[in-house]
Amino acid sequence: MDLFIKLFSVSIFASTLRIATPLILAALGGCMSERSGVINIGLEGMMLMGAFTAVVGSFLFGPWVGLLMGVCAGGLMGLLHAFMSVTLGANQIISGTAINIIAVGIPNILVPVIWPGHFGISPTVPVIPDLRIPFLADIPVIGRIFGKQNPVVYMALILVPVIHFLLFRTRLGLRIRSVGEHPRAADTLGVNVYGMRYIAVVISGLLAGLGGSFLSICYQSQFSASMTAGRGFIGLAAMIFGRWSPIGAMLACLLFGFADAFQAGAQAAGVPIPPDLMLAFPYVLTLIALVGLLGRTALSPAANGKHYQKG
Repeated sequence: MDLFIKLFSVSIFASTLRIATPLILAALGGCMSERSGVINIGLEGMMLMGAFTAVVGSFLFGPWVGLLMGVCAGGLMGLLHAFMSVTLGANQIISGTAINIIAVGIPNILVPVIWPGHFGISPTVPVIPDLRIPFLADIPVIGRIFGKQNPVVYMALILVPVIHFLLFRTRLGLRIRSVGEHPRAADTLGVNVYGMRYIAVVISGLLAGLGGSFLSICYQSQFSASMTAGRGFIGLAAMIFGRWSPIGAMLACLLFGFADAFQAGAQAAGVPIPPDLMLAFPYVLTLIALVGLLGRTALSPAANGKHYQKG
């Protein structure tokens, strides 16, 4: 009974939110990009560049400026991906892969330049502290989960309904979805296909940059070259699992976040399972859930991954 209480304590659910936050932001970015017809496997690299730039900004100007710089860095990487895949017509998978490679190389070059003697890992920098919401924090149980979290956690939770409303309840969202389903028809009706795809992919990068910034100056207090640990790809998997819907993607991210928090709690509680298996548990659970649902999942946008040539 004591073991059960430890494994399903309130702190596990609070940790779930923190762990799921960068995944939610990456998944939202994937929803925006793929709804417009552009595959974005470069989310991992956009998160990594956001994380690195946020640390540099926090080191030089403070954490809030660092957060803004990290978001902008992700947006710039999104702009680069849009230029290569939308304007130049490059293969979107190759373009996203190039983004990921660039994001690994640039920090490795710049870290020892900015911080001599450091290689791949930055020194600790100021972080954005957790925010306590007075009335919410006083509610039993719920207050311990939601009452004191990092501001970016609240941003991610708020962005889920915002992005959902944008995609499915606004004229801009209708245009973004139309160029992802049938760009030729959208173009015939006067919709700027290139413009809509640029907007969606840049927003995708901004969201991924926010997720990376959370990792480096909220969840942790420094940058390391491997800190994203595949979260961008997990966010894409969550987006598919959630059927290209922001709300569904969030639920999938919470599943992974709970699995990760659970394995950490199980190790701390002394569950007699090899640590390597426990560390693999959230990834295996996500893979099983994705494979189990994939055959019944709604198809992706019809023009997803297809370059559109005007005229």
